[in-house]
Amino acid sequence: MSESYIIAIDFGSAYSGYAFSITPRGAEPDPHLSQWGKELGLESPKTPTCILFNQDEEFLKFGYEAKTAYVNMPGQEARTHFFFEYFKMALYGTKLNNDVRIEAANRKSMKALKVFTAALRYMKEHSLETIKNNTEGRRFIASDFIWVLTVPAIWDPSAKQFMREAAIQAGIVTAGTEHNLIIALEPEAASVWCKNLPAEGFITENHGRGALGQSPGTQYIVADCGGGTIDITVHEVLDGGALKELHKASGNDLGGQSVDRKFKEFLREIFCDGVWDEYEGKCPSELQKIMYDFMYFKQVDNEVQFSCPYNLGTLAQKRQEIEKFFESVQGASWNEGWIKISKEKLRSFFDESLEGITDSLSEILRRDLSIQYILLVGGYAGSLILRNHVIDQFGDWCNVVCPFRPQEAIVKGAVQFGRNPGLVASRKSPFTYGVSVSKIFIEAKHRPDKKYRSDVGDLCCDIFMKLVEEGEDVGWNETREHFLYATEAFLTTASLTFYCSKKKNPSYVDEPGVYKVASFHVKMPDTTRGVNRKVKLEIKFGSTEITAIGTDLSSGTKGSAKIDFMTTA
Repeated sequence: MSESYIIAIDFGSAYSGYAFSITPRGAEPDPHLSQWGKELGLESPKTPTCILFNQDEEFLKFGYEAKTAYVNMPGQEARTHFFFEYFKMALYGTKLNNDVRIEAANRKSMKALKVFTAALRYMKEHSLETIKNNTEGRRFIASDFIWVLTVPAIWDPSAKQFMREAAIQAGIVTAGTEHNLIIALEPEAASVWCKNLPAEGFITENHGRGALGQSPGTQYIVADCGGGTIDITVHEVLDGGALKELHKASGNDLGGQSVDRKFKEFLREIFCDGVWDEYEGKCPSELQKIMYDFMYFKQVDNEVQFSCPYNLGTLAQKRQEIEKFFESVQGASWNEGWIKISKEKLRSFFDESLEGITDSLSEILRRDLSIQYILLVGGYAGSLILRNHVIDQFGDWCNVVCPFRPQEAIVKGAVQFGRNPGLVASRKSPFTYGVSVSKIFIEAKHRPDKKYRSDVGDLCCDIFMKLVEEGEDVGWNETREHFLYATEAFLTTASLTFYCSKKKNPSYVDEPGVYKVASFHVKMPDTTRGVNRKVKLEIKFGSTEITAIGTDLSSGTKGSAKIDFMTTA
């Protein structure tokens, strides 16, 4: 192909969008962003990550259309439909499989894979239609593109694999074209984009100091502040402009959604005696409107006020005069149908989240690194309260920079990453990986229960042979080679089983904290050389996903596997 077609989907906790590039190979990709909300008089590069199904679990709408339809739905109808918001967070900190279920606003559940698949299918079809409309009606199909799907770096590996499975079921890639789907880590994508932004591409408030350093040796923290997670990594600029990960991904689940949760808890405190709980159960669509408005309040550092919804006021009035609900709380007041929240109270909603950000950044800055910048990206980084907090806490240690439109940095960078995954030259391995092997039994060294007799004498089974260590640098396209010998003269099939652990040096594969992640077989049909036969094991660790190939050197037969985190014990 003379052209390189890329579509990057930023599937966020709060908002999602995509960017695409159709440029000649060798040219710098020029990301074009999707536009959403025109039916609401908006022109936004992202749409709410909301999805609506009918009572039979059939897909209806996504994004602004889903939220608008649900907000305007009569109460009884709303209670029968499946409306999901912030559902991406269901994947955080959870070992996943294909049968995991997630809860909708009506408190009924659906299979998570069905929800994510429908959302990605919609994004796929929307993006192809947009590209057709921008290329004089030329029709494209999914297989024409390299697809990049962004995920938080701090996600459990099973969640990253879950997203790939959803993308496959959505038809983004099919059998034989799986290589056209790249899983990109969100802070890495943002880093790739922001590294080359000029000074005028950054917000300059307080003592922000221009652009991100680009010279080799520059070290900086990337804090991706999203709706769900705070996702942090550390990069160093190498000769040639590629990036090296200096510290494995860290962070927490205290993104912008935690501020929303504190706001909602405060409303429950105001409307006590079960009023808020009744309102939340009876008027889920009206509640969505309150939270939608609060999204804008989070961007400012001032007092805010909003109109009390009709149904909330009606339920409250049944108990007592509305003014009385405000007598026992501080930071809120009632003014003729309006609820006013003070600047100090608004800031308090951020306290837990900002403390988590401070702790995560401090832990990295205490290490033996030479950090010069903190780069803030993600939709939550649009909050003035958040940016000022980070500047106040760390501005004397290093430069704090944030691009204009920080919510766009990830998806734009993902397009560049799709063109050249080698832009991140090396990563820290999040786990120690190994393979189960047998070795000559040594009485003083090995566990007696692992001893068994073979053609080469007494062996010890289930030994964890380390392939890569937790925290070790691994090149993005690096292949590690290992050789395994036959343990039986007439062995015709070698079974290779892979394990991972957060321990640096496990001894046996059945130790606590060691998990099986893949297995496959390699045929060894030629037995004429007995135990003097080898299988060559080739493993790629440096990408965002891991693959392994085993080759019998006598016959040339091969076996392969992708590390499967969704079946770990």
